[in-house]
Amino acid sequence: MDYSYIFRSAVPDYAKFASFGFEKRGDAYICKKSLSETGFYVKLLVKDEKFTAEVYESADDFPDSKYALFDVESANGSFVSQIRSQVQGIVEDFRQACFEISDLREKYIHFFESEFNCKPDFPWAAPKNPGEAQSSFKSGRYDDAAVFRCPNQKWFALIMNITYKNLGFENDENVFVVNLKADKEHINEIIDKKSIFPAYHMNKKYWITLLLTGVTDFDRLCSLTKRSFELVNGKK
Repeated sequence: MDYSYIFRSAVPDYAKFASFGFEKRGDAYICKKSLSETGFYVKLLVKDEKFTAEVYESADDFPDSKYALFDVESANGSFVSQIRSQVQGIVEDFRQACFEISDLREKYIHFFESEFNCKPDFPWAAPKNPGEAQSSFKSGRYDDAAVFRCPNQKWFALIMNITYKNLGFENDENVFVVNLKADKEHINEIIDKKSIFPAYHMNKKYWITLLLTGVTDFDRLCSLTKRSFELVNGKK
């Protein structure tokens, strides 16, 4: 199973990998961790910022056999759920121990206030009064989606809480992102699929999505935000 999303959520400190149990083999890092009360273990592999996990059953008299159901997304049941829960816990322990975690969201919102004298509005928040209309776009998950508008009232930035799966990863963990308008002719060279992605839920010809995590360069984020403001506000 692929857990590469954690390399988009935080910055790895490779010097700490050995203390977690990883061994460096060529250009890869490998670690094995036992899964309690199962007779299974997980093999973790990190290579080129791709992070995968495979689960095996330990055997004394035969070669260890791979537990295939772990990789089958539709598989359910108490045992496979127990295995997945333990592996997810190990992955989270790895992130906490060996990565530098930072959340850019609050710092970024302060940037809007200082640079544009702009405060967000929340068009998909649940209505305060029971009789108020509610946007059909909101389905319970966009309460904190924040829109930043130019003086012409068109938005130039949209901060949302989505999942890594929405960006093409194999995980449902939530992450804050921002959608920005970009120069159409430069979008393909801007997108790196590390911190900058094709726009989620907006026209990919004109918009991009950036992670608000520690892997995103804050100066680059601010520069792209200024350009989004210029494009939406009418300055070319």
